Amino acid sequence: MIEEIARPPSEQDVRDLAAVLVDAVASGASVSFMASLTQAEAEKWWGETIAHAHANAVFLVVRDEQGIAGTVQMHPAWPPNQPHRADIAKLLVHRRARGRGYARLLMHEIEARAAAKGYTLLTLDTVPDRPADFLYRSEGWNVVGRIPNYALDPDGSPCDTVVFYKDLSGLTTGDRR
Repeated sequence: MIEEIARPPSEQDVRDLAAVLVDAVASGASVSFMASLTQAEAEKWWGETIAHAHANAVFLVVRDEQGIAGTVQMHPAWPPNQPHRADIAKLLVHRRARGRGYARLLMHEIEARAAAKGYTLLTLDTVPDRPADFLYRSEGWNVVGRIPNYALDPDGSPCDTVVFYKDLSGLTTGDRR
């Protein structure tokens, strides 16, 4: 059910990923983009993000009958003194597929893949008091703290963020870089 996107991705996968991102932004998700995000801009962003990602980065998707229904990413930390750490980004599920447990499945798989690659510490951030915040808390992620007015929601209003970490040191078996 969960699969890793091929690198380079197919044109259809880039279109589908872009559609998921555009839908997330249209539904009010604060995921780095404003409400004016177009399909073409989202396709460009996905194409560049995947093309320029670290070799150990992971891009996972879940598909339904209409194509990609959800996605999540793992990016190794860039500093040389953090070879054990990776960032989780862009957990997105299209509105048509919400309520099916896809976000939880994607998180379980990205954590397992991170551990298999030897990463022992994962970090992420999200807007507080929204579904992703509740998901991460229920999955054992640890809250570091809350930063006020961290970013803007797609409508331009300021929003806070909550920073999380998860220790995978008991799960790792792979090589990091």
